[in-house]
Amino acid sequence: MTPAELPTVVILSFMANLKYVVVTNDVTIFIVGCQGCSLVSRNSHKLLFMPNPVFSCDATALKHYLPLRQRDAHKGMHGHVLCIGGDHGSGGAVILAAQAALRCGAGLVSVATRGVHIAPLLARSPEVMAHAVETVSQLDPLLARASVVALGPGLGQDDWGKALLTRVLEAEQPRVFDADALNLLVQEGRRLRSSDVITPHPGEAARLLGCTVSDVQNDRLSAVEALQQRWGAVVVLKGAGTLIKPVKGVSMQIAAGNPGMAVGGMGDVLTGCIAALIGQGLSVSDAATAGALLHAAAGDAAAQEGGERGLLPSDLLPWLRRLANPVRR
Repeated sequence: MTPAELPTVVILSFMANLKYVVVTNDVTIFIVGCQGCSLVSRNSHKLLFMPNPVFSCDATALKHYLPLRQRDAHKGMHGHVLCIGGDHGSGGAVILAAQAALRCGAGLVSVATRGVHIAPLLARSPEVMAHAVETVSQLDPLLARASVVALGPGLGQDDWGKALLTRVLEAEQPRVFDADALNLLVQEGRRLRSSDVITPHPGEAARLLGCTVSDVQNDRLSAVEALQQRWGAVVVLKGAGTLIKPVKGVSMQIAAGNPGMAVGGMGDVLTGCIAALIGQGLSVSDAATAGALLHAAAGDAAAQEGGERGLLPSDLLPWLRRLANPVRR
């Protein structure tokens, strides 16, 4: 066979904004990561039908989301993140979220938590503005100063957590809902806004959809799209190959992360990452994607340094700072 006789080869992997591709007899198509793809005929043309196109991205994409800061920047330009959570026995979760927000570049970070957690929080992160919140009325002045709210790490599902969720649902700022905030949303049933983000793992996703975990895992792409349609927010479906479904546009898949990240507290770090990027002015969809990418890439870097087994959420923190600065002067 001469070079002129060789078939044209088309490799489809980054399928953003594609639904159909014309297929001719002299074109060979290799499909990468396309669930439910099929050849169909329409108007005498063969078409490759892609029901759920997905765009895959890795850490090299971070430079497109995180440019250099301007020289005259000040902390007020980079967002004020309010992390809410940490019921009795779960104070570490909200601390991790706050630390991640700081390492991803938030200008200011406040934490609303149980009073018993204030001392350990400040011992770990003196940069945080820590507030003991035992009643909803104590939350109001903190909400008034925040530009983005992260609710859920260590929140619990008792009366304290329920009351805080009810108040945050009335807030006007962009909100990131995680962990027990998602479980309480199932009870609340209220549809969210397009400026919100939810970050369920497969178990939480199953509860949000009223199905089984197997249903979610057997077709994660359909699950993330169903979550977006049901709840109205940008969705980050955590797991191997984390998926992000924006309100408009195709789903994104994170081509990073490792099994060492399957440990309690990793989701709290992700919540802080996303909230910090929203506060810095990224669109909610871009913040969800870049935050998930930062989180996964930091996990890979930490695992490369010390191995996957025994990897801790706090091990990601120094790497978050490095990766959040993909362009250097």
